[in-house]
Amino acid sequence: MSEFYKERKVEGLKRLGDFLLEPDDDFKDILSFAKHKNGWFTLEEVSKAVAANGKMLNIADLETWLAGYKIESHEPKKIGLILAGNLPLVGFHDIISVLMSGNIALIKLSSQDDILIPAILKKLIAIEPEFENQIQYVERLENFDAVIATGSNNSSRYFDYYFSKVPNIIRKNRNSVAVLSGEESSEELKRLGSDIFDYYGLGCRNISKMFVPKGYVFNHFFESIEEFSPILNHHKYQNNYDYNKSIYLVNRVEHLDNGFLLIAPSENLSSPLSVVYQEAYDDLESLKEKINTQADQIQVVSTQMDLHLNTPSVKLGDSQNPKLWDYADSVDTMEFLIGLS
Repeated sequence: MSEFYKERKVEGLKRLGDFLLEPDDDFKDILSFAKHKNGWFTLEEVSKAVAANGKMLNIADLETWLAGYKIESHEPKKIGLILAGNLPLVGFHDIISVLMSGNIALIKLSSQDDILIPAILKKLIAIEPEFENQIQYVERLENFDAVIATGSNNSSRYFDYYFSKVPNIIRKNRNSVAVLSGEESSEELKRLGSDIFDYYGLGCRNISKMFVPKGYVFNHFFESIEEFSPILNHHKYQNNYDYNKSIYLVNRVEHLDNGFLLIAPSENLSSPLSVVYQEAYDDLESLKEKINTQADQIQVVSTQMDLHLNTPSVKLGDSQNPKLWDYADSVDTMEFLIGLS
């Protein structure tokens, strides 16, 4: 890719980011319509995702991200993208990676999120028409050179089989965890609340488990996250909360309950919606070793401590605000795409 076109495309993404941070009324109307396709896509959560992507597309980060790669002119490859629909705009990062690597995105949208991404890409093309020839929507993937597919552990087995003959990135279920020292302030624990409750806890970057020091008392934590109690107003979330609470009560499972979140002891990483698992640790070195052995199941670790883990770590409250170089499953998408040429 020539420096001229690279700069035009970077400027186009930057201008898109500016727009997403301050969308016009027409675009806001589109955002509000997304809930008709996915009951979890309330205007508040959709707006949160749009703003997060707008923040990600700042000029400094765009230049830092792309500076790490040598993107040369080449015959464009057709990259099949199978997008998930559990969160608003999941897959957008894959799309812009394909665009900036000089390839063509064959986009198979999720039926749960087929409004937001086309609306944003239409705006991107209006800003910079150079992108138009790189974007195609497909119902069925055909004549592709490589595939990036995101799904569940079950669907990944199908993807592994079906796409085994082409270069691919196949993403499975992952979970994120928090590590607390017991010395966190109310503000830090409130930020942890965002890691837990943003997008109703449906994403792989949402905290599904907390590692806490032995003897940890959750009163301070519950007090600090009280402002998230309106999450119970969403009927789907409340249904999950009521169901899991009843199961725990009927089966006499040990748990804590603050009225909108359940905390239960478990060694598992993946918790049901409205539940966060907790596990006590005796010493940090043993805990670090345990987390490192589970690195292939963990998306990110949220903590205020410098743990020097093999898994990506962020400060409390930042799990849902990845940078452009924070790749899902720690697989460098741009490196993969550039290597195809």
